[in-house]
Amino acid sequence: MPIIVFGSLNMDLVVQVPRLPQSGETLLGTGFTTVPGGKGANQAVAAARLGAPTTMVGRVGDDSFGQELCNSLQASNVATELVLAEPGPSGVALINVDESGENQIVVVPGANGHVDLSDANRLPLGPGPSVLLMQFEIPLVAVQAAAKRAAEHCVILDPAPARSDLPTDFYSLMDILTPNQTEASQLVGMKVKSVATAMEAAQVLRRRGVSTVIVKLGSQGAVVASDLEVFHVPAFEVKAVDTVAAGDAFNGGLAVALAEGKSLRAAVVWASAVAALAVTKAGAQSSMPIRAQVEDFLLSHPSGSL
Repeated sequence: MPIIVFGSLNMDLVVQVPRLPQSGETLLGTGFTTVPGGKGANQAVAAARLGAPTTMVGRVGDDSFGQELCNSLQASNVATELVLAEPGPSGVALINVDESGENQIVVVPGANGHVDLSDANRLPLGPGPSVLLMQFEIPLVAVQAAAKRAAEHCVILDPAPARSDLPTDFYSLMDILTPNQTEASQLVGMKVKSVATAMEAAQVLRRRGVSTVIVKLGSQGAVVASDLEVFHVPAFEVKAVDTVAAGDAFNGGLAVALAEGKSLRAAVVWASAVAALAVTKAGAQSSMPIRAQVEDFLLSHPSGSL
């Protein structure tokens, strides 16, 4: 199945710091880079590098960042014909990354904030099945309209950043919801810090109408709750260098695995392997592995969850 990503494109302005700063504190950084990112674009690159036919739908500005963002997608074989360039700035993300790979992120939407119903209507949803990947770095009205248009397809939503203004019928439009533990906490109003609390949160979200909920717990793995089963997939043990795009790598891998017909359990293990490889490299899109790397990794790191 083809994969369509409807979401954000940002230029990541990344600062390496010895530790994450506290409120009001000034730290000396140890490095600075500009890296193409945005949750939507990152997930598109993740899927395309794994060999899936992938199309990006979104907006960039008419600045130099906008052209760089499209060039980066094209270099990974993501189709960009449906990425519009508009007057004004592209989206940017300001990212601090500490020596352990943990991060703080502030996003300024730029052109992403102007995505609207016309963009949802441009989604290339053909008569055959496809996977639609979305996030919350574009306006909610566009996300909701796209989900309604894609009712006959597989709709995966990464609810990042989490929102508290979701209409009551929103959840039922999603086939799969993939919050991390922070986002799950914000969505359900309880602390999600463990496998047990993640399972509880997943069931709360399912009762709101989502068919399948996958709570990403970082080094604790992922918790999955569906109509048929509830289970935990442990994380692969790797040395993390940069966790900036781990969730995006997971979602891209999940979409590819499901598009290829893998079971939900096998798809989550596959996605976990993609995310594990991504955190071993610095950067967002530049850290996304190719298919052969994932297959080799799974051979050398067998999972008891399969």
